[in-house]
Amino acid sequence: MNEPVDGPRPRGAGAVGAEPPDLAELLARVARGDQDAFAQVYERLSGPVYGVALRVVRDPAQAEEIAQDVLVELWRKASHYRPDRGGATSWALTVAHRRAVDRVRSSQADRDREGRATAPSREYDEVAEEVGTRLEHQQVRRCMRGLTATQRESITLAYYGGYTYREVAELLGVGLAAVKTRMRDGLIRLRDCLGVQP
Repeated sequence: MNEPVDGPRPRGAGAVGAEPPDLAELLARVARGDQDAFAQVYERLSGPVYGVALRVVRDPAQAEEIAQDVLVELWRKASHYRPDRGGATSWALTVAHRRAVDRVRSSQADRDREGRATAPSREYDEVAEEVGTRLEHQQVRRCMRGLTATQRESITLAYYGGYTYREVAELLGVGLAAVKTRMRDGLIRLRDCLGVQP
């Protein structure tokens, strides 16, 4: 004859073979401050709540934080659960999903804010580029004025007109060697004036 074995029974279990209380009943007890009921709610829902959070945030550390926050919220707001609106598990997982989505949105808003603060605006980039281009053009014009008339003509025809050395020589009515010398000397003076390193 077997004698009953005395030992720890599952938390919340009544007689041997009794069904554990459903989550709605446990949440009602949690709303009244029953810590044992909350321990059972925690045991049943901590895994699923963590899983929902992890699927949304995709970061185990953040998912753990969210799961803890949600379970604390279930402890504090168990009285807000309404069985006539849906199952207790669905309610808890909806709370978890919302909390996780809020975390993602908050993180994205922080990244967007940081990006706007650190990245110059597109308008600023366009204005800065235009100012830089104008300043370069002014400096080139100033340096061109420092060349001799023949150097300036030769360089202008070659670089702005697109003519070859031979064509420049024909247009100016001088020898090819003279054009090459004028352009070489003029480009050296331009380089020095513009501060370009050789």
